[in-house]
Amino acid sequence: MKRVSFVILCAVALAVVVFSGETCMVEAVTCNPIELSPCLAAIMTPSQPPSAACCSKLKEQQPCFCGYIKDPTLKQYMNNPNVPKVASSCGVAYPPKC
Repeated sequence: MKRVSFVILCAVALAVVVFSGETCMVEAVTCNPIELSPCLAAIMTPSQPPSAACCSKLKEQQPCFCGYIKDPTLKQYMNNPNVPKVASSCGVAYPPKC
């Protein structure tokens, strides 16, 4: 089930990037939800702490969070209650409102 969720997340994120025709730029960061794939294990398994790669990507992609939350395709993933917990574990602020 976890592998299927990962594959679906990657496929959806890739489709968004490919079909949007544009890349969101915020503070010189290229917003790419696929970059958050190292966090999938920590998000899907709350007892598993985030990896260093996950924390690094969360810090890098933080300026993009509101864009991801507002994106109807990604919203369901970003609204997972474990996402803010993983971000907090990495010392990354998760926006309470966008």
